[in-house]
Amino acid sequence: MNPDDLKYHREHTWARISDNKATVGITNHAQKALGDIVYIDLPELDTLVDADSEVSEIESTKATSSVISPVSGTVIEINEDLSDTPEIINEDPYDRGWIAVIEMSNPVEVNDLIDSDDYGKLVEEE
Repeated sequence: MNPDDLKYHREHTWARISDNKATVGITNHAQKALGDIVYIDLPELDTLVDADSEVSEIESTKATSSVISPVSGTVIEINEDLSDTPEIINEDPYDRGWIAVIEMSNPVEVNDLIDSDDYGKLVEEE
């Protein structure tokens, strides 16, 4: 089940919006598809990212996959816990498995994201 309080990007990332900040991670569907996550290349603090562009990269036992940013802005916080224990993303993708917090430069981009119902339909169609 996809949490209703999040917004979703079609590339299987999510954003938890609070004021002009977006906490970003990958969806449960994405972590299941990847399998056991063994490494994450976290973004650097103060990195500028664009919506629809790579913000980090995840390596699993199956593949390496880009994490696509759902919003544009500046990385202001990263989840350091993932450096030593990237498998947190497999265990808890929507809470402890968040990847970065982005201070949004264009908050209206949130309107381009989809809600949990539409994301669920997207996953079913794949």
